[in-house]
Amino acid sequence: MENFGIARAPGLLVFGSGRRDALASVAATLGERALVCTDSRYQEDSTLRAMVESMRAAGIRTEVYDGTIAELPLECIEAAVARARTFGPDMLVGLGGGSCIDLAKLVGVCLAHGGPLSQYYGEFRVPGPIMPVIAIPTTAGTGSEVTPVAVLADPGRAMKVGISSPYLVPAVALCDPELTLTCPPSLTAGSGADALTHAIEAFTTVRSPAAADTPMGKVFVGKNLFSDLYARMAIEALAGNLARAVEDGQDLQAREQVMLGSLAAGMAFAAAGTAAAHAIQYPVGALTHTAHGPGVAALLPYVMEFNRPACIEEFAQIADLFEAAGAAATGGTAEQRAARAIDLVEALFRRIGIPASLEQLGLAAGQCPEVAEQSLQAARLVRNNPRPLDPESMKKIVASAHAGRREQLRETH
Repeated sequence: MENFGIARAPGLLVFGSGRRDALASVAATLGERALVCTDSRYQEDSTLRAMVESMRAAGIRTEVYDGTIAELPLECIEAAVARARTFGPDMLVGLGGGSCIDLAKLVGVCLAHGGPLSQYYGEFRVPGPIMPVIAIPTTAGTGSEVTPVAVLADPGRAMKVGISSPYLVPAVALCDPELTLTCPPSLTAGSGADALTHAIEAFTTVRSPAAADTPMGKVFVGKNLFSDLYARMAIEALAGNLARAVEDGQDLQAREQVMLGSLAAGMAFAAAGTAAAHAIQYPVGALTHTAHGPGVAALLPYVMEFNRPACIEEFAQIADLFEAAGAAATGGTAEQRAARAIDLVEALFRRIGIPASLEQLGLAAGQCPEVAEQSLQAARLVRNNPRPLDPESMKKIVASAHAGRREQLRETH
């Protein structure tokens, strides 16, 4: 195997309980005026307000935009940009879930390069550096604090769209697990399952040959030395702690490991990318109006079943990581461990309440052909899948996932 690796990361990455107290000193290195992009939770949470007050106490003029809406409709972004232009910040703070962090990134793009945002859809279309972003996640799942991606909802398009550029990686990520202690079980489950999906898809993406222009020719370069390290770290942390965090939200040790797993999964897919589960979720989410995390997680066991012939070694390692994190079953051939990996992922997702099928997500059987067709339009994700995808195989995955019958995909091996 070629020892080729690419990692993209914030200039400063701080992790640990209580590390939110570093915000003021870190912000002071970036400027004197901060616009905080957050959501309605800000007014209800004294901890978040104290963080902003710490910047003000340090002499940093601070304005708060707390109108972030999940999935980031364009009007929300435009309102935040208008607030920013009036205030004139020299840094942005994304404080909250993935949408808050993505909003800070997108405001940074607009302030640096102007709009409309549609000119930046896709990869490598942001022409240069953006205003520096400090990312402070309050959920553990999206990995946006370390990734080169921002996702938004454009009313002119049926599915969400993304902007991908190394310039979107935040300047600073402050990851404090204590900020996730108040996350409700359903949000903890959905975001954590999203993180595990990131890690497993990054660990099993296509390995592309290294070329001279690879670092700047692709945002997502496929499976590589560094992404594998981060993916393994994420899988073990999440396998052993996600259910604990869902079942006891005050278990700080579990919360720490879940946030660490989310961070590591973000580092993995920031370079490697994701694959078929994400490609299929985009039209499923658009048709059912369901959240991204539970959607990709519901699909993952079916995608893994389809990909198993191409991923025996990687899936066997996933089983080993689950077992190292506390699963009882051990040993067996690589093929047996690879099959067990899918069972272990599915069992974890069932335990934390992830839907078991696309039917449970609200997708009608008659919508399956449309989902399969639209999934193939996510060309980057389709190319990243470890087993080639064509219209027929995509139909089989979607039909199996809708029916909740993984065994239908075993018949194609």
